[in-house]
Amino acid sequence: MNGVTTTSSDVDVVLPCLDEAEALPWVLGRIPAGWRAIVVDNGSSDDSARIARALGATVLDEPRRGFGAACHTGLTAATAGIVCFCDCDASLDPALLVPFVREVREGRADLVLGRRRPVSRDAWPAHARAGNLALARLLRRRTGLRLHDLGPLRAAHREALLALHLTDRRSGYPLEMVVRAADAGWRISERDVPYLPRTGLSKVTGTWAGTWRAVRDMRRVLAAPRAAR
Repeated sequence: MNGVTTTSSDVDVVLPCLDEAEALPWVLGRIPAGWRAIVVDNGSSDDSARIARALGATVLDEPRRGFGAACHTGLTAATAGIVCFCDCDASLDPALLVPFVREVREGRADLVLGRRRPVSRDAWPAHARAGNLALARLLRRRTGLRLHDLGPLRAAHREALLALHLTDRRSGYPLEMVVRAADAGWRISERDVPYLPRTGLSKVTGTWAGTWRAVRDMRRVLAAPRAAR
């Protein structure tokens, strides 16, 4: 894995991980040169942590189950000026984060999100698309943001992210980040990214039940009082 550094860099990529041993070599091999990969193991029962370490990533352990718990552990451990987030299941290419980082670094946006464009029908199940669409509409009603997706591929300044004081530790974390950023007056942009069929079964959107648990978490985030500026 030629691109990853285990020392400090100006970009850290947080990769929440739960049983992604099969996907990790491809994902970590796509980290841009000189960036640091922070793999947060969220209770894997496979060799994810060992494989990530062998491939040069910084590996953290977060035993509290939850996507938000893993993401926030990675964020608080990051030291780079800019922090990115990416799923660890090979559905998204972390190399696509380069223009995201450029946009943040050049001051053209405070938060850049990836708008997932599925490359095939099986890349994004119908129930997951429906849940995402419903949440995007609710987000627009809550914040006025005309976003199309609440996907996990994103980039922002680390200190600004920490100042949002995110509290959700489950599926609502990505949405809470956007809502609080909107409340704080951030400039938020979207970039189209290809969405690939993931490796293995999704822990959130792989089933109707998982999808609607996530929707429930996110509805709770949308119902929370507006943060004061």
